[in-house]
Amino acid sequence: MKKVLLLGGSTEQVIAIKYAKEQGYYTILCDYLLDNPGQYYCDEYHCVSTTDKEAVLELARQKDIDGIVAYSSEVATATAAYVANKLNLPSNPYESVLILSNKNLFRDFLKNNGFNCPKAKSFHSKIEAKEFLIEFQFPIMVKPVDSSGSRGVSRIFSLEEFDKAFDEALINSKQKLVILEEYIDMTHECMIGGDIIVVNEIIECFGFLNGYRDIEKNIFIPTGNSYPVFIEEERLVLVRKELQKVMKLLNIRSGVFNIEVLFDRNGEPYIIEMAARNGGHMISQLLELATGVDFVKATIEAALNNNEIEIKDKQEQNYYATYYLHSFEKGKLKDIVFSDEIQGNIINKVINKKYNDQIELFKGLDKIVGIIFLMFNSSEELKSKMMNMKQHIDIQLIS
Repeated sequence: MKKVLLLGGSTEQVIAIKYAKEQGYYTILCDYLLDNPGQYYCDEYHCVSTTDKEAVLELARQKDIDGIVAYSSEVATATAAYVANKLNLPSNPYESVLILSNKNLFRDFLKNNGFNCPKAKSFHSKIEAKEFLIEFQFPIMVKPVDSSGSRGVSRIFSLEEFDKAFDEALINSKQKLVILEEYIDMTHECMIGGDIIVVNEIIECFGFLNGYRDIEKNIFIPTGNSYPVFIEEERLVLVRKELQKVMKLLNIRSGVFNIEVLFDRNGEPYIIEMAARNGGHMISQLLELATGVDFVKATIEAALNNNEIEIKDKQEQNYYATYYLHSFEKGKLKDIVFSDEIQGNIINKVINKKYNDQIELFKGLDKIVGIIFLMFNSSEELKSKMMNMKQHIDIQLIS
């Protein structure tokens, strides 16, 4: 029986544990949170931090594992690659995964290899960063180099906004390192996001999605995704070419990768993010629903060097989406009310909160109330309702 070591047992990561179990693999889980739900689905649980590379390596040696997986976990991807490289298990180069896990390293990689890349520089010190501001043109993006879910990300238009933005980014950085980037003005309605599957160094599946943002409140925090992607095929050809070039240069062999791409006002593609993991917040489930391709399976099997992934070609055109329930007010949850108009589109609800639970201000994806899955009859209906979703959902708080 093959043994799989899984890093992280959150609610969202349970699906990977379940898949491995269903295939007859022996599942071993690492998670430092004692209340993680994954422990109730795996064969064996160890209270070990997924970021402690040496502790995970020691456990992996003791258990004589056949593969290691960091499903949908930004912080654990480097650990998984480190352990796999040390034990000569199926994986990708540790140094390459580090580049994809850190915004500063990724920006340097893009610049040094001729990709489109905004002017960027990283700083530990706010004083030093402020001195370099003269070299940048406003607006400027201020980000932690190593956070996910858009936590600590700001766009500033003046020097007066800098201190608050830098402090917020620094708080959300484990390395206490902040990157400044010149802002790229996107020319299309939605970010190009989604997951891709690499098999034997070739991207065999491009799971492109439309990535939505809250334009009124915070344009940098995702609020959902939809399929199919509404970008011209000529542009998608460019995106595929750029992504494949990254894979080749980094010697990426296999696995699932989360991506974000945009085009600037000159029609040039920019790879904004690329992570060595499945996209969070049920992107894999949305893509399987829309395309028939099992991205969870692709992740687990790649870790065991089983790369026979079935890439289906759905003949019918369907229109699917996810929307992240959120609130820009704090309080205790009273109810979530959906309009009659949107209720007919909802095919699944994953609600993380119950009555009287505390609802936090939506400053990052860790603050979402839940996720709904939707199906539409046409692209026109999808576009109209997804862009006006707040009119259809009322998250009521106890006054």
